Amino acid sequence: MNVDTSRRTGAPELHVYDLGKTPIRALSSDTRFAYCLYVPPSISEGGAPPELLVVQHGTGRGFTDYRDDFAAFARWHNVMILAPLFPVGPQGDGNRDGFKYMIEGDIRYDHVLLSMVDEVAERYGCDFSKFALFGYSGGGHFAHRFLMLHADRLFAVSIGAPGSVTLLDPTRDWWVGTRNFAEIFGKEIDIEKMKQVKVQMLVGKVDLETWEITHKVGGKYWMPDANHAGKVRPERLDSLRRSFEQSGIEVRFDLIPNMGHDGRRAVGRVEEFMDRVLAERRDA
Repeated sequence: MNVDTSRRTGAPELHVYDLGKTPIRALSSDTRFAYCLYVPPSISEGGAPPELLVVQHGTGRGFTDYRDDFAAFARWHNVMILAPLFPVGPQGDGNRDGFKYMIEGDIRYDHVLLSMVDEVAERYGCDFSKFALFGYSGGGHFAHRFLMLHADRLFAVSIGAPGSVTLLDPTRDWWVGTRNFAEIFGKEIDIEKMKQVKVQMLVGKVDLETWEITHKVGGKYWMPDANHAGKVRPERLDSLRRSFEQSGIEVRFDLIPNMGHDGRRAVGRVEEFMDRVLAERRDA
């Protein structure tokens, strides 16, 4: 069944499976990667075009769960949810962590996400030149590094409990710091544009396990000072906060009582943050 979207200027005709909680779709430009969406009713009802919120999974790849968790918020706030899937081992080596550090072999994960955003914008006739991004755990890795690379594409970012952080530190190399950022990525970090993005950082107060986040000599992502930002996730995220604030970037920091490492329990705090950001953005 096709859905009439003719009341929205430039909007294409959509199938019923393009609305609500959509099936998983392969990315046209690189079918190693996939995504699913929540598409709010405004798309087919002639209402205002939606904003876009990307919800980035962590190591466990529970991307449909995050999509579903945000669906009610998205419906009532006229937001489209894009939930990418970066599968384990796209290079054939079983690596679970490549997406967290942006580059893995021939893959630039930031470019993969931007291709997804552009594909969705074209299909639905929307302007997603700026969008919001949330990531927790491995997704928190991705979210703060994506911000450093593409602040011009974001209006808000929520960074949840990354196991390791890249500080805005010109005295240490990537990924621990940013000294050789331009050499690796072909562009400088634009601090002024980062200042224009609304930033939330959140972590459970009792998220204190270290077994997964302590880098060891010989590990795939080991480098000097790999653990210098702190021993546990709250310490590491606080180091990131201080790094941002020392550069003049405002941060809302949520240390959530009685919560361990549980991204789905943090969704309510993210929705509260996004609610305020969307209200300010739409008022402006």
